Amino acid sequence: MKEAIYTIPVNEAFDKMEGYCPFCHLYEKLQEDELQLILGASMMEPEVRIETNKKGFCPTHFSMMFARKNRLQLGLILESHVECLKKEVELGGFLAKDIGAKPVSNLEKLGSSCYVCDRIEFSLGKMFETASVLWAREKEFRAKFNAQRYFCLPHYKLLLQTAKRELPKDKYNELVKEAEKIMLSYTAELKDDVSWFCKKFDYRYDAEPWGNSKDSVERALRFINGSIDLK
Repeated sequence: MKEAIYTIPVNEAFDKMEGYCPFCHLYEKLQEDELQLILGASMMEPEVRIETNKKGFCPTHFSMMFARKNRLQLGLILESHVECLKKEVELGGFLAKDIGAKPVSNLEKLGSSCYVCDRIEFSLGKMFETASVLWAREKEFRAKFNAQRYFCLPHYKLLLQTAKRELPKDKYNELVKEAEKIMLSYTAELKDDVSWFCKKFDYRYDAEPWGNSKDSVERALRFINGSIDLK
């Protein structure tokens, strides 16, 4: 499979070997790229502004944009977005059969949409497809895949769902078996580390070494929830 727009970042993520879910790495890279774009060159593109006005942003990405201190760029985005919000909260007129139904419906749609999330989801979906196809076609990538320490649970689910859709049944079954070995090995290790972390708070184990357990709580949270900020 020739190196293309999605194969390059997927290969790079699986090359890193940092004991970290490769799809979390891809997610964070996509998120960083999208935030830079939306607060940079993309901000003034009319078609982008139409989409951001329509979809808005989730609380997480609004917070991340605010934290970047690009107040003018964020202000310009909010200027047109707030103008559009005026229409979303209109009651629908005193003759409306169900006054209040329109803003509730509009705000429900807006509350479940985010321009950045949608962009990330689209690109990440393509990367899951690419990883599945690379695994089936290239021995070198399969070796990288099997050398991963773990996949976080949210991305593991998406990997299996995508592979089932993209691969023949025999290839899919083979991928599941190989991925399961990775996951079972890591969950056994993680369980032991978390258990030892807890025991270290018992005075009877005070003199014993921590081993790999000191960061086990953080690792468990990342394994269960995927890419999250634990700072």
